[in-house]
Amino acid sequence: MSAGELLVLGAGEEQVVLYQEARRRGLRTIAVDMRADRPGIALADEFLKISTMDHAAIADALRGRRLAGVVSTAADTCLESWHHLSVHFGTPWVYPAEAAAASMDKSAFHRIAGAAGVPTYRWAQSDDLVELADAARGFRFPVVVKPTDASGGRGVTGVPDPGELDAALKHAAGHSPRGQVIVEEFVEGVNYTVNVFMSGGEVALSVITEKAILPGPGFLIGGHTAPARLSPSVEAAMTREARDLCRAFALHDGPANFDVVVRPDGTRYTLEVGARMSGNGFPRLVSALAGVDCVAALVSLAIGEPVDLTPTHLRPTRLHVLTSPLPDAGEFVAARGLAEVAAMPDVTSVELFVAPGDIVQPFTEAGRKLGWVVVTADDAEDLEPRVSEVVAALDLAVRPLGVREGQAAANTR
Repeated sequence: MSAGELLVLGAGEEQVVLYQEARRRGLRTIAVDMRADRPGIALADEFLKISTMDHAAIADALRGRRLAGVVSTAADTCLESWHHLSVHFGTPWVYPAEAAAASMDKSAFHRIAGAAGVPTYRWAQSDDLVELADAARGFRFPVVVKPTDASGGRGVTGVPDPGELDAALKHAAGHSPRGQVIVEEFVEGVNYTVNVFMSGGEVALSVITEKAILPGPGFLIGGHTAPARLSPSVEAAMTREARDLCRAFALHDGPANFDVVVRPDGTRYTLEVGARMSGNGFPRLVSALAGVDCVAALVSLAIGEPVDLTPTHLRPTRLHVLTSPLPDAGEFVAARGLAEVAAMPDVTSVELFVAPGDIVQPFTEAGRKLGWVVVTADDAEDLEPRVSEVVAALDLAVRPLGVREGQAAANTR
C-alpha cells in the first residue's frame, strides 16, 4: 500500500474516480474546489475551499506539508496550478508548463500544431471584441466562437452568419477568465477524440472514440463510441500526430486528449487539446473497452510508481450521456429502471449524479449532465440496438419548476 498525501485539484463528478483510487491505495486525499457541494468532498480526507486556479493560495494553505503527488482530470482550468504545485512540492512527476499553455490558450495550441505540420484552418484571437469581429467577418462562414481558456463546452457557439457574430463573441467572453475569445472557421466532417497516455515520449495507450455531437449551436457531446470506425492506416496516423503534438508541448509522460475532425476528403484537422485525461466518463469507457485502468495509471505516474496500461481485451463500447429533457431548469423527480439497467449483462457502468428534489439545468455545457451509462456488445453491429434497449429501459423524470407534485414530469432517455 502507498503512504502519503495526494492533492486532488477538483472534486466534481469526473474527479470522484481519483478519490476512489487513492482510498484503494491507502493515500490520504486533500480536495481543492471553490464549491463546497461537490461529490468528491465526501470521499476526501481534507477539503480546501479554494479555486483550483489559485495555486499560490493552495501552496500557502499546505505550507510545510509533503505531498506524494498532485493529480486532476477532465478540466483545463487547473492545469497551470498542476504545474506550479507539482514543482513547488517537488512531487515525483511534474506536470509540464508547456502542456498547460497549449490546453489553456487555444491560439498557443494552433501555433504549436502549425509548427508540427498538422493541417490548419483560419482563426483569430483577441480580448478586443470589435477587432476580433472585424477579422472574423473575413472568414468563410459558418464559424465557431469559443473562450480560449474554458472547457466543457462553456461559452462555445456555432455562428452560421455574420449577423450573429457579436452576440456569440460577448457570450464567449463572459465564460473566459481572461476575457480572451477565439474565432475559428468551422471544419465539417466526422468528429473524434484521440486519447493517448504517453510514456517516455511514446504512446503507451491510444483510444480513439467517435463522438456523437448533439444538435444545436454548442457542439455538445451526447456520447462516445469505441473503437472508432477508421481504417488501420488512418488510426495509426492520428495516433502518430497526437504523439508528435505531445512531444511538441513537452508532455512525454501522462494523458492527453485531442479533438479531431476528419473531412470527407480524408484531411484531418486537430482542433484543440486537453493535456489531461478526457472527461465524460472516459475512464469507465476505457475499462469496458480494453480492461485498462487509466485512473490507476495516472495516480501511479503522479506518485512515482510503475504505470500499467496493458489491455486485457477489446470490446465495442458506447458511453451514453444522460441529460435533462427540459429547455429550462427543472426538478429531478425519479430514476425508474435504474436497478434493472444496472443488472443488464452488457451494461458495465450506470452512474447518476442527481437525487430526487435536485434542481437540474438544461444540457448547455458538459458539467450539466445527469449521469452516464456504459454499454458493450460482442460485435460492433450489435452495439447500437443494445444502447437503444438500455436507454429505453431507463426512465429519468424531470418536472418543470413551478409544477406541483403529482403533475406530469418530462422524461428523458
